[in-house]
Amino acid sequence: MIKSLQRRVFTGTAVALALGAALATWAPAASAQTVADLKKKGELTIGMLVDFPPYGTMNGSNQPDGYDADVARLLAKDLGVKVNIVPVTGPNRIPFLLTNKVDLLVASLAITPERAKQVQFSKPYSAASIVLYGSKKANLKTPADLKGARVGVARASTQDVGLTAIAPEGTEIRRFDDDASAMQALMSGQVDAIGCSTTVAAQIDKRAPANTYENKFLLRQQVMAVAMRPGQAELLKTVDDFVAKNTSNGELGKLYRKWLETDLPKLQ
Repeated sequence: MIKSLQRRVFTGTAVALALGAALATWAPAASAQTVADLKKKGELTIGMLVDFPPYGTMNGSNQPDGYDADVARLLAKDLGVKVNIVPVTGPNRIPFLLTNKVDLLVASLAITPERAKQVQFSKPYSAASIVLYGSKKANLKTPADLKGARVGVARASTQDVGLTAIAPEGTEIRRFDDDASAMQALMSGQVDAIGCSTTVAAQIDKRAPANTYENKFLLRQQVMAVAMRPGQAELLKTVDDFVAKNTSNGELGKLYRKWLETDLPKLQ
C-alpha cells in the first residue's frame, strides 16, 4: 500500500549517512556463520524488499512474494532448511544484515564498489535496467535537460546513486523512502520524472492513462546478487554454487520468466 507522501519525503542523504554512522557505533558486531550453523538452526532468515514488484511484493495473503521470494525459497530448499523472509527497505537492508537481523539478503541489491566495502556479494542471480521515467510532456532527453527539473528517487537506492552522479547543478532531486512513494509523487504531479527500474515503470504504465509517461534515458544497467556478511568464505562458495547450478539447469530462468515475462539476462 502506498503510504502518505507527506510522511515519506526526504530531502537529502546527509541524515541517512549520519544515522548509519551512529548505528555502527552501537550495533553488535557482524557475526560470521557457517553452513553447518545454518543447518543446525534449521532456518534461513532472508531480508527481501517487498516494494519492488515483480522482484519483491506482498501477495493476497500478505506474504512476501515475487522473483526474489522464489529465489530465497529455492536457496533454503537447496540447504535443506526452512525459510523466514523478513521485509526490509532500501535504506535498512544492509544495516539489517550487518546487525545480524537476517542471515542473507536476497533483496534486489545491485553490486556496487561502495556496497562491496560493506558486504560480501555472491555471483549475480538477477538483473535490471534503471531508467529516468517521466511525463511525455517533459523535455528530458539527456542529463543536461535535468537542470531545473524535479526528479524523485528511492533514497539510498541504485537509482539515487546513478541520478546523483549525472544530474547537473540546479536539478531538484527529491528522495523518498521507497519506490512506491516516488511513484505516487510522479503520478500526483509533484515531480517531473523519477529514477526507477523498468519493472517499476511498467507498473506505472498499467495504472496511468495511455501515453502519459515514457522512458527518457538509461541511468544504469545493474546486476543483483545475494549479500552476506564479510568473512564467510564457506557460505559464499555455497551460495555461488547454488547460483551457478540453478542458472545452468534453467531454474532461475524459469522463475525470472514467471515474474518478468522475459528471459533471464546473461549475468557474467
